[in-house]
Amino acid sequence: MVTIKDVAKEAGVSVGTVSNVINNIQVKPSTRIKVEEAIKKLNYEPNIYARGFKMNRTNTIAVILPTIWNPFFSELAYNIEKCLRKVGMKMILCNSNEDNKAEIEYISMAKQNKMDGIIAITYSDIDEYVSENIPFVSIDRYFSKNITYVSSNNFEGGRIAAKKLDELGCKKIAYIGRGSKINNATRKRKDGFISYCKEYNIDYEICELLGSTEEFDKLLDKFIESNFEDDIKIQGVFAVTDEYAVDFIKKLNKYNIKIPKDVQVIGFDGSKSSAKDTIEISTIRQPVELIAEEAVKALINIIENNKVKKEIILPVKFIEGYTTKK
Repeated sequence: MVTIKDVAKEAGVSVGTVSNVINNIQVKPSTRIKVEEAIKKLNYEPNIYARGFKMNRTNTIAVILPTIWNPFFSELAYNIEKCLRKVGMKMILCNSNEDNKAEIEYISMAKQNKMDGIIAITYSDIDEYVSENIPFVSIDRYFSKNITYVSSNNFEGGRIAAKKLDELGCKKIAYIGRGSKINNATRKRKDGFISYCKEYNIDYEICELLGSTEEFDKLLDKFIESNFEDDIKIQGVFAVTDEYAVDFIKKLNKYNIKIPKDVQVIGFDGSKSSAKDTIEISTIRQPVELIAEEAVKALINIIENNKVKKEIILPVKFIEGYTTKK
């Protein structure tokens, strides 16, 4: 393995000079060129942790996600890593599997390993573990403490979905979704939906549960039986996420209900499973790339003690797919 001493010998300078170049401390331009050429020739990789002790920085960021199985979270992680790489930082991906104990352990790990900061999506009760002792940016969740959070405009997204279903001729519409018992920004999707319905006197229903997946499945089955088994009482549905929209459509298939002929469905997220993937269902698309960019930008500003907004809300848009009529 190539060491800093090897680089110093190759460049004909001291180890201290090589260290100064690596840590962006001013040296003569001609000396910097010699050191950089030696680093390139020997393919030397600086020890970011040793470098971090000197600069009080490790250039590593922990990104905590509830799961990597969800396309939105995966796409978000991809874009966060891309943004961090542009500024010379590394990402440590932490998959909590929606376990608050795992989230607490990851936060502790980030602090103990002197990571520069944390970007997290968490719907658990971990307020007491999120402190200002380590730079922290939350996505889609506001904390009781003075923590910056980045979110798409969930409220407006709910209004757009209701408006679109109304324009498409749905006489009665519904919102379906399961949520966390911990208050978070995604709840505003339902609030926006209800807001539009009340403003324009649209007949609507809510099928929501703040609890387990199993409990919600039972609730949704009863909802479908009462509204779709004998005749179709609801013509349009807005689901809290694309995942719930797809599950709802699968359940309707058992009743031989045609999408979008009989029922029109709109999801929320507009995530892609790959760079070449296309969005198939009608959905409210979150600006995933912009969310990642703003989260990284905010975290760097916090790390460098610059002023940063405590609430960053980003625009959403409707994407037409096969689940609504054209």
